[in-house]
Amino acid sequence: MRAWLLAMLWLLSAGTLRAETLVIAGDLWCPVNCAADAERPGIFVELAQQIFAESGIEVEYRVLNWARAVADTRSGRLGAVIGAGVQDAPDFVFTPTAPGLSRMCFYALRGDSWRYQGLESLGQRRLGAINGYSYGAELDLYLNRHLQSPQVQLVIGDKALATNLRKLRRGRVDVLVENAWVMEAVLAERHLFNEIVEVGCRQGDIPIYLAFSPRLPRSADYARLFEQGLQRFQADGRLQALMSRYGVSSMR
Repeated sequence: MRAWLLAMLWLLSAGTLRAETLVIAGDLWCPVNCAADAERPGIFVELAQQIFAESGIEVEYRVLNWARAVADTRSGRLGAVIGAGVQDAPDFVFTPTAPGLSRMCFYALRGDSWRYQGLESLGQRRLGAINGYSYGAELDLYLNRHLQSPQVQLVIGDKALATNLRKLRRGRVDVLVENAWVMEAVLAERHLFNEIVEVGCRQGDIPIYLAFSPRLPRSADYARLFEQGLQRFQADGRLQALMSRYGVSSMR
């Protein structure tokens, strides 16, 4: 009997050691993905964990700066990057369905009379953005064209949005561009609604994905499993329930 128990324990231990793990990463972009040790690590993180758990795959989530997360996923050191648009990494493996949509808006200090009315309205405004992000084809082209001028200031790091907010409040940039409900969540958390306001939005929403590594043989399988899970979660209401827990009524 004792030998049987020991054999069972060994088999269980071996099974645990062989458990498949998918490592995903992104920089802090709450509520898409939040702190790794948070009670609520983010909509995309929980969605991935729950979907892959149904196939016996464990999801490990890491917080990295955006440029490194993309580079490490491209090289195969990571399995997927969180919240990527197709233009962020066109060589990655994407699902047919986007788990969310990103609406990019512009933010300035309250009292600033400037309003975004197309790229030409940016004029001599000093625009703060995050290195490596895609903001849509037209705005990406604008950022690249003015990269070496004071008109565009890109930041990197795990807390890039916080850095941009400090720069705006200290007058080092005039306007920021950021996902609308990500910014709303940050402004609410930091009680900055009376100080920083939306001053217009870029037209056209950007689909955002859990984008899988082009180097890993299992990426096509992961994308298929995730797509199937998305369809299930949308159909039975679990996706909407998950979003509601983060205070998101729709993926803008």
